[in-house]
Amino acid sequence: MPDASALEEFGLEVEHENHALVTNSGSSTADNTFASFSNSERRPTTPSKVQRSLLASTNVKYSRLRVSAIQRPGVLKWSLIVIIFAAVIVFFNIGQEETMEEAITPEDTEAKSDSKAYQLLRPKVKVHQDDAASVEVVDDKREKVEEKVDTNKQEEKDSNESLAHSQPLTVDDNIDSSETQEKKEETTKVEETTTDKNLEPFAPDKDEHEKSNEKPNDGSFTIERLKATREAAQNLVSMLQEYYGGKDQSKKMMLESWLLPWEFDPQTNDTDKVVMKEKLVDTMARALVTEDQKEFIIGTIGSSVAAGHDNCNFDSWERQMERTFGPVWEAAGMKLVCQNSGEGGGCGDDFANQVFCIKQNVSPNIDIAQYTWTYFEVGNEHALEARESLVRWAQMLPRQPPVHVLNTFELPGKTYLPADSDSGGSMMEYDLARYYAKYGYNAFYMRSGYVKGGYDYTTAFKENGVNHFEPNHVGDGYHNVTRYGENEADPNRKASLGVVMRNWHPGPLAFQFVADAFSYLYAKSMLEALDRIEGEMNNGKDPLDTWAAKKRKIMLKTSLPEPKFCDPLYCTVDEAPGCINYERPTYGWWGAKVEDPNDNFNPHKGELQNWQLWLDGQELDLWHGVPKQDQFFFEDRDDKEVCRHLDACGAISATSKDNGSVVFRLPKQEVGLVVLCGCCGKDVATEMFLNNSAIEVRYNGKLLDPITWDVWPNRKCVRLLKKFGAASAAAATTGHNYLSVKALENITEPVRISHLITL
Repeated sequence: MPDASALEEFGLEVEHENHALVTNSGSSTADNTFASFSNSERRPTTPSKVQRSLLASTNVKYSRLRVSAIQRPGVLKWSLIVIIFAAVIVFFNIGQEETMEEAITPEDTEAKSDSKAYQLLRPKVKVHQDDAASVEVVDDKREKVEEKVDTNKQEEKDSNESLAHSQPLTVDDNIDSSETQEKKEETTKVEETTTDKNLEPFAPDKDEHEKSNEKPNDGSFTIERLKATREAAQNLVSMLQEYYGGKDQSKKMMLESWLLPWEFDPQTNDTDKVVMKEKLVDTMARALVTEDQKEFIIGTIGSSVAAGHDNCNFDSWERQMERTFGPVWEAAGMKLVCQNSGEGGGCGDDFANQVFCIKQNVSPNIDIAQYTWTYFEVGNEHALEARESLVRWAQMLPRQPPVHVLNTFELPGKTYLPADSDSGGSMMEYDLARYYAKYGYNAFYMRSGYVKGGYDYTTAFKENGVNHFEPNHVGDGYHNVTRYGENEADPNRKASLGVVMRNWHPGPLAFQFVADAFSYLYAKSMLEALDRIEGEMNNGKDPLDTWAAKKRKIMLKTSLPEPKFCDPLYCTVDEAPGCINYERPTYGWWGAKVEDPNDNFNPHKGELQNWQLWLDGQELDLWHGVPKQDQFFFEDRDDKEVCRHLDACGAISATSKDNGSVVFRLPKQEVGLVVLCGCCGKDVATEMFLNNSAIEVRYNGKLLDPITWDVWPNRKCVRLLKKFGAASAAAATTGHNYLSVKALENITEPVRISHLITL
């Protein structure tokens, strides 16, 4: 038995050698790199039987631990064995770590983004500065692992889970952001007809609402932030009052030119006006105090008026409103985002089908919805039906946004402009505004706003022959150019910025008035919200207890009043309709998805499924919808991208039997409604679907008879299934339903599906 001094010397040697080996291994770049991915620290290995025996021998009395000269070679032999054994353990651990590194999945290395229902694809991870040290690449081994991870991510993106091949593009509509500029450059590379089987050009980069969840609002709404926000809002209100001739005239032009005039006088006894204002003030207050909301989103659906055609995109009312009202939200530590899903009439859409797509055309998390399909409403008996449906569906969205309509004409029944003989509008609109005042619904009439300011347009027209609303007239009677055009040196651009109406489309000066009217209303509502928030603070209460988003009361279909115009089958529901829309732009969440041909639940698994995405090509044209004088001004400028409009017609398409079928997996349905819309044109449903013997449509594998279909809700769409029921092929199920459209051998004309609507 070795003596104590020899054993102690042996133990120190072993400890020294083992420590040197572990230290060298632990300081390696590979280990440091691996540590950044591991969720737990590396644990020491279990001692061997020999080591335990030697350690146990330290309990022997010192008097018995004598090592003779004959025994010393044995001790050295044991020392060598233990050192070799320790080295083997260390190298074995290193090999294990490398194996685990190779097994790392993309989910292990990717920051977890907030999962939202409307995310179209998993966004690429952005490594924040605070986390950079923990994921630093320091050697070739880590780089290889990252390459493998990237490959896995690409394979996953192409897999049936992400379904990138089925979804329309969601674009960032903020023309001032660098991400949008990058997206524009990528867009120009897309061919007019997409043929890539993965159809990646339609996969979204990131929608506005995804951006709003990248990073929560930094901290609570403090009294300092409240004061800064109030100052910014009051400055905006004061500026606009001065610009439009004083407080009283501003009120007449921008608050009283609505179906139901807005009233901020606390003494008012008009209950409808009170509850309408309360809804808007509540909307502002919740956005301000909710800590994880960093963007206030206004989403617009509408025609080419909303898109801003015959102007630079920069001059549309949405872009102008971002620049006018945006600084107020910046003072609140937030950002104003105006999503513009307006589109030209060439795709064949109108209010009837597009209101069904409120949840995809704009983010489902919008704070305010704006609508302007009013040109298409004139003379259409279904106009108020669609508007009422939109108001009711909006209340089923997470933030229950009020709906505000823009009409470029005068208030119904109150025509004062001598040249406005074609002014549309129904007197029933007033009833609708009061009926839904509680939910913030209202409509602004632009030309009534001009008239209420006091300018004598009648005299100007009758005595001087001046029609301020004729095409390309410069000056509205109050101003001759936009505020941002006052110092413009180029005479052509300055004149362009003073145009009231290009034709039926407003020009920059009229769009400025629209943006100012919305901004003025919203800023005044914000000021009242700030007063109430401060009152809570002064009383020692947390504003979150009153206005946090999670405190918003849930809306059910039974919470709404009986409908006045819309079909209760479709407008009295607990969820807004689902819609997959292949036109551009969209910002929200699709309803149906194109199913993976190899998915086990696909009822047509094993059959040819090869429909292709299609675009009309106008998204490649920078000058699409831009007037000639603005093209001339911007063509050689670096900032010409501010003119680009984002709308384009699109579809998923079959041109021959070689395309086989397209199979849609439908979302959860409440009613059983299924509608297909075609592209492109206002009257394509009959030839493309209803009377087309070159296609067959199946629901859960069952062939649908076209005799049961009808053209609905407009002439570009066909209603395949009206509702669940015994007499219908649509049967209520607990799982997903599937719709397939197959191109047959006798197909001679392209079949292009622009929308699939479900409810």
